[in-house]
Amino acid sequence: MDRIWFNEYQEGVAREIDINEYKNIPHIMETAFEKYANKPAFTCMGKTYTFAQIDELSKKFGSYLQNKLGLKKGQRVALMMPNIIQYPVALLGILRSGMIAVNVNPLYTERELEHQLNDAGATTIIIFENSAKILENVIKDTPIKNVITTSVGDMLGFPKSLIVNFVIKNVKKMVPVFNLPGSIKFNTALAAGDISKFSKAQIDINETAFLQYTGGTTGVSKGAELTHKNIVANMLQAREWIKPCLSNGEEIVITPLPLYHIFSLTANLFLFSSIGSHNILITNPRDIPGFVKELSKWKFTAITGVNTLFNALLNNPDFKNLDFSALKIALGGGMAVQKAVAQQWESVTQKALVEAYGLTETSPAACINPLNIKEYNGKIGVPISSTDVKILDDEGNEVEHGQTGEIAIKGPQVMKGYWNREQETAKVMSEDGYFKTGDIAFRDERGYFQIVDRKKDMILVSGFNVYPNEVEEVIVSHPKVLECAAVGVKDEKSGELVKVFIVKKDNSLTEQEIKEFCKEELTGYKRPKFVEFRDDLPKSNVGKILRKELRE
Repeated sequence: MDRIWFNEYQEGVAREIDINEYKNIPHIMETAFEKYANKPAFTCMGKTYTFAQIDELSKKFGSYLQNKLGLKKGQRVALMMPNIIQYPVALLGILRSGMIAVNVNPLYTERELEHQLNDAGATTIIIFENSAKILENVIKDTPIKNVITTSVGDMLGFPKSLIVNFVIKNVKKMVPVFNLPGSIKFNTALAAGDISKFSKAQIDINETAFLQYTGGTTGVSKGAELTHKNIVANMLQAREWIKPCLSNGEEIVITPLPLYHIFSLTANLFLFSSIGSHNILITNPRDIPGFVKELSKWKFTAITGVNTLFNALLNNPDFKNLDFSALKIALGGGMAVQKAVAQQWESVTQKALVEAYGLTETSPAACINPLNIKEYNGKIGVPISSTDVKILDDEGNEVEHGQTGEIAIKGPQVMKGYWNREQETAKVMSEDGYFKTGDIAFRDERGYFQIVDRKKDMILVSGFNVYPNEVEEVIVSHPKVLECAAVGVKDEKSGELVKVFIVKKDNSLTEQEIKEFCKEELTGYKRPKFVEFRDDLPKSNVGKILRKELRE
């Protein structure tokens, strides 16, 4: 393939990473603990912990796992909690002990939780009390032997911790009554962890660090087996990309996406921590007024998110009054950034919303737009360092510039495979080491890639391909539309027809207005034949609109 290096797009960026800079993931954090010991590492709900404090607390937790629970290197430990201080403490305790972290969405149903715990073979779980009832109902059918529970306020300090936990449990009634005999509180586990007995694990960079489960939108949820090398590599790749814009030990990054999600995990936790940044953890980003209020307290320099999150912020009347003077980077990933959202973001903040692309299986970053981009370009960017990306046809052959096909990625960030699923791994990995993403795109003459859509989401109307992203892009540009999702519905004559689900920004919006608007922007077979208005659209834990649920 005609490789284009990304330092053509950003002056001074290294072509390749040195994977030997760190021995493993704990080495990343231990370097930061030493270099930035007294600087703030994480703030949650007004409580701040320094790098030195996170260092000490994670050793305590690791000691508890090793010496009180008797866990050994390589055992799988599940984490099921939102963005609270307990997450980085527990995660780093697990990784520094040489164990494998299994990230679990705290919004999972019983069926989803049972499947993931069994598939991963996890014997220990650290779980948010709000989700504990779900675990109680399935624990007998899982390998779980050790349960550590935690509440929102556990690490907020006295008396705030007591007040917050009391309100969450007794006033807001957000914690269903549960019964998990033998479970232990997170703070009790920390108190029982003896740092002097903590044993730092010897970890080869090729050993597995995470079982990072895919959303299951293409079938049963699978665990992407991500090694220490995968995460270290991707952290270094992304760091090389942003290095010209950021300063060590000075950045304040807003972290609304859950750290258990691969985007936030690699970018916010590992990348930003590696340069001594201060992570502001947003525990409930769906509370947009509360989120905006928290933003008003900080002269933040970076924020990561997904399109729906940026859109929700922009539709809050107080957001435009914030101080954006320090903002250097706004990075959108996880789903396509829509033109209307990007343009409004630029108008309000005077900073571009930079789109990045990746997948759970690629740890996640594969392509990013240049940070000096001035305006939305509709592209996912160009390959990051030490990464090759090509477009394949249905026979697996590389296509020419401008031709549409499936994105395939090769680089040190590509997963080891799907946990205990050799056949599933073989379906997505080519013999020459490329991961076939299932995403449809083309590469333009400048080397930029542009997503067309997911294979599975493509709508086939009378033999013509209709990509939902294109339909949605048009409809959300209508001034009365807040959100939109397009899906295919069966039709005897055409095979499929386009149906759109719309959340109104203005209640006066009608179906006829939408159809007339689409006549101006879309060719006949792409226009929606059915329009359904809804109060909201189903979304994943990070805000991706779930077209699968709408189809069903």
